[in-house]
Amino acid sequence: MPKINGNEIRPGNVLEHSGGLWVAVKADHVKPGKGGAFAQVELRNLRNGSKLNERFRSADKVERVRLEQKDQQFLYEDDGMLIFMDTETYEQIQLSAELLGDRRPFLQDGMTIKVEFYEAEALNAKLPQKVTCKIVETEPVVKGQTAANSFKPALLDNGVRVMVPPFVGQDEDIVVNTETMEYAERA
Repeated sequence: MPKINGNEIRPGNVLEHSGGLWVAVKADHVKPGKGGAFAQVELRNLRNGSKLNERFRSADKVERVRLEQKDQQFLYEDDGMLIFMDTETYEQIQLSAELLGDRRPFLQDGMTIKVEFYEAEALNAKLPQKVTCKIVETEPVVKGQTAANSFKPALLDNGVRVMVPPFVGQDEDIVVNTETMEYAERA
């Protein structure tokens, strides 16, 4: 595995550090008035979710890990475990529903997502960036209110509340960005 300098760490990098696998969540480069520059990096453990703040100087070498991404199709949920099937080998794997966190409601039956593996261990799951959902409840459309940059609350078919523009009505399909959990466009 390639070693990188401490000042080359970017958010999203997966590192082997202190005997565990960590993903860089935030990386701030600091140049104090006295002393050398360093990177203040917020790390999250991929196996247990614990967080760690670490300082890396440019002379520090860190092991960068490449995760293998495979397409997996979501089959069903059983006792807090999500069951996925590899689209090429038809092997099934189980991942904890907690891995997706508050994005779990956007996972739909039959949806293909990217699961990241380190050797044979599934560590992370990424939903598609945009998902289509149906609005089940929102305020009615009022003519002439589309000019102002205002938003109204809407309840989606998966139970998630998002803010939508005033021209979007009930029973319409919209596209939601799963990273920001915000309205993107009409479907």
